[in-house]
Parts: sequence; C-alpha cells; structure tokens
Amino acid sequence: MSFKKYHPLLKESIETAGFETTNAFQKQVMPLIKGGNDLYAIGPKECGKTTAMIISTVQKLNAEAFEDSPRALIIAKDKQTTLNLKERFEAFTKNTDLRIYCAYEEATLDKQREEIYFGVDILIATPKRLSKLYHLNSVHSGQLKLFIIHDADFIVRNNYHNYILRLSESAPKAQFVIFSETFNSKIKAFKDWFMYNARLVEVK
Repeated sequence: MSFKKYHPLLKESIETAGFETTNAFQKQVMPLIKGGNDLYAIGPKECGKTTAMIISTVQKLNAEAFEDSPRALIIAKDKQTTLNLKERFEAFTKNTDLRIYCAYEEATLDKQREEIYFGVDILIATPKRLSKLYHLNSVHSGQLKLFIIHDADFIVRNNYHNYILRLSESAPKAQFVIFSETFNSKIKAFKDWFMYNARLVEVK
C-alpha cells in the first residue's frame, strides 16, 4: 500500500524517513484505523506496529493542531517509553504544528497540569499518571478521536487493566486501538467493556 492518499505534510515526512510503502502488517492495520474501526493489532516486535500507530495518528488528526484538548491519547508503559514515542512522533510531525506531550510519574504533577492546559493534540501518558490527571480534571476527553494502547502486554504484567477500564469510560466516542505482541486473555476481556465490535489483525 502506498501513501498517495495521506496528508501532503505527512507524506513529505514519510518520504524523508525513507518509507516507500507499507509492510504486510501495516497494509492490514492502517486502512482499518483510517476507516474508523476499533482494532486489535497483534504482531511480534519489529513488525511495524509503532510506525503504523504514528502515521495513522497524524493522518487521523489531519496533520494539524486544533483547539486545546487532546485528540489522540496513547497509553504507554513508562517514562522512557513515552519519551521514545515522542521522539518517533516528531520525525513525522516536524512539518506540522501538532503538539505532542508526555505525562509520567517522575515529573511534577502541577507542572504537567499547567502545560496540558495550554494545549496538546497528542498526549502520551503512563496509566497511573493519566488516571491522576483525569481525576483532577486536567485532561478533557471530549475531543478524543483516538484512544491507543501501545505494546499492551505491559498492562497484564503490571495489572493496569482496571486503570484502562476506568479511562475508557471517559472517552465513549473515541476510536480504540490496541497494539500488542500477544492476544492474551486480559486484552481479549476488553471486548466486553469497550472493544465490542473491534476487528482483529494478528500476524505471527
């Protein structure tokens, strides 16, 4: 699959990054995200999950900033993962005015609340810090288009699934996408809560 129908500014960044076409995993996943489907995207390391997530997110937000509330929420394992993802995102958003922000436990809560207040389009956050910010009314979820869990296997290992369930209730209109290496029982259970009609793409 080529990137002909993607936003021109995003296409420019894709070309600069050296991508000419999608791989087998991305070819299945990206059209489903673009089409608005809730999705389980399951595949091994290095299959292109993160790149698919980033390109799809930038495209979904039309490669431009809008108002102040986050429109894409990405839940990640820890501080280092959020920072790594931000760096990866910046390679595809440098031609745009999209605002990316990381929220994690090691930073000052009041400072994060203030910085989020001034506007963010893509919020990358750890489950615990996101939950705390939400309950302090520091994250408005009414504009959310995408609710993404990055490498969701960590949720099972760290027993974070209850955080996810509570947070998902705050974004009933969002499109939910879960990227994971395995389709384990805890992730499957989300189907009964907020992934009712989710499609499944699984590549071994």
